[in-house]
Amino acid sequence: MGHARGGGFVARETTGLRLGLYARVSTQEQQTLALQRDAMTADAAQRGGAIVLAIEEVSSGAHERRQREVLMQAARRRTIDAIVVWRLDRWGRSLADLIGTLQELQRLGVGFISLSEALDLTTPVGRAMAGLLAIFAEFEREILRERVKAGIAQARRRGTRHGRPPIVGHYVEAVQRLAAAGLSKSAIAKRVGISRASVRRCLEVAMLLLS
Repeated sequence: MGHARGGGFVARETTGLRLGLYARVSTQEQQTLALQRDAMTADAAQRGGAIVLAIEEVSSGAHERRQREVLMQAARRRTIDAIVVWRLDRWGRSLADLIGTLQELQRLGVGFISLSEALDLTTPVGRAMAGLLAIFAEFEREILRERVKAGIAQARRRGTRHGRPPIVGHYVEAVQRLAAAGLSKSAIAKRVGISRASVRRCLEVAMLLLS
């Protein structure tokens, strides 16, 4: 099998699923890359699947998933039937991001398999588990909304100015679009010309607007 950091291609005749593998490590934990790769390769062999695309990503930030978009593009082109990861936190930047990508894959008819959690969205049981994850994501959004409301109420009591910062209101749409494309907060800040903190506030506002 051949694979490459940032993207790899393997052609192999098989009657099983066409699989895309995604391994991610931080710069401090690169020793686990081989562990992820071996586990996913063994699982693919057990399933009798063909590894069509293997992505290995080393990133310096917890929320960076730049190469992940390569797999999402392959899913949208339907050149893969399922995506395999070692653990859910390798794939999702947050619970909302995880649910968003899983829902898109379901709409595309592309499966998702996480080995550590035994989550397999190619099965009816796995799809039911994804529904539970969506409930938890909504719970997370509700907590965020309540915190925002509580913060505004407290600001009013203190006579402090409240409301959406002007810079956030101006850049929410652009920041949301770049984040959906897989750019990190640092990359978005450089592209748009605002601070990383402002990018984070824009994403929080976008989450509230979408909920």
